Amino acid sequence: MTPILPLIAAVLAAGLLGAPPGGPAASRAAGDAVTRNERTSLSPMPASPPASLAGPLRSSGVVEHAAARTPAERRRVLGYWTARRMARALPAGLLGPVSTLGALASGAVPRGAPLRLASAPTFLGPPPGVPSRPGDRRMGATGARVGVTGARWAAGGAVTRTTGRVFLTMRGVDYVCSAGAVRSRNLDVVVTAGHCVKDGVGVWAENWTFVPGYESGRRPYGVFTARRVFVPEAWSQRGDDSHDLAMVALNPSERGHLNEVVGGQDIGFNQPRGLRAFGFGFPADPPFDGEHLVYCSGGLHGDPHNQTKDQGMRCDLTAGSSGGPWLSSFDSATGQGVVTSVSSFKYSDDPGTMYGPYFGDEARRLFDTAERA
Repeated sequence: MTPILPLIAAVLAAGLLGAPPGGPAASRAAGDAVTRNERTSLSPMPASPPASLAGPLRSSGVVEHAAARTPAERRRVLGYWTARRMARALPAGLLGPVSTLGALASGAVPRGAPLRLASAPTFLGPPPGVPSRPGDRRMGATGARVGVTGARWAAGGAVTRTTGRVFLTMRGVDYVCSAGAVRSRNLDVVVTAGHCVKDGVGVWAENWTFVPGYESGRRPYGVFTARRVFVPEAWSQRGDDSHDLAMVALNPSERGHLNEVVGGQDIGFNQPRGLRAFGFGFPADPPFDGEHLVYCSGGLHGDPHNQTKDQGMRCDLTAGSSGGPWLSSFDSATGQGVVTSVSSFKYSDDPGTMYGPYFGDEARRLFDTAERA
């Protein structure tokens, strides 16, 4: 996939496209395999991985990439992320490759083309002249609410520790994403979006780090570097958005393994479709600033364009929330739930709906591999 840096003009043009035609989404049976595909992989991508990183390994539909394996590499990555670099990192999950943006602007790409979380502030807000819907941009929530499209999480609980910001470099540019810690045998696994670790068929991210419990620049539980990174083969070879998912095995920090420090959420596979979920992340484009944990909540539905097997949720979170965990069976009193998806993309004609991959057998294989790493 081609990198997608500035190109705001093309983004604005894409935002002007009308809604695509399309009937109601086809019903899916519980346990459908994840296959949602979008041609555009709008992820930030770094330059070629340094020679110190091993090439990708493939097994059972899982592609592996070695990250900071040695003490020297871990020290280098930790030293790279100064407070200044973190503050200046751009929201990841951009709109898509240059070729796609240009085609959208010219009308060559069909309306309703799936676009990764936009980096341009004008893209994910309400269209010009259209008033916000009731509940839009509600910040400062005092507790969990139903049908929230974007509000600061203030109810506390485990989710404030297990959700964090991701900092990474792609093609020499620093970006931010979101991720969530899950319980695993090796105590070290986080789940995030595939485009937050690899640009589809393109390059892998460098300097990958996870900051659990991030809040206003504070890193209360330390910083964890990536040890090994895993994505589905369908994402690595085709940029298939139905498989826009990654599992990352982290190095322990000075405080210990990730689950020892912050705990972890349960993770579920082949769950019934259409459940209610809470989606969390650190959106960094206006009206958000990336400094606080923000959430959406509501029922899930299928992809109305039938381009993927993902599920959608009404959600106004912006770029930077890519990879944030979606929790079903969520208990707002404890902040615990079951991770069943992550924030992946929005359609150009529907910036108010977030889509995430369905966790089926492929996701299970990915997790099984990561927790053995």
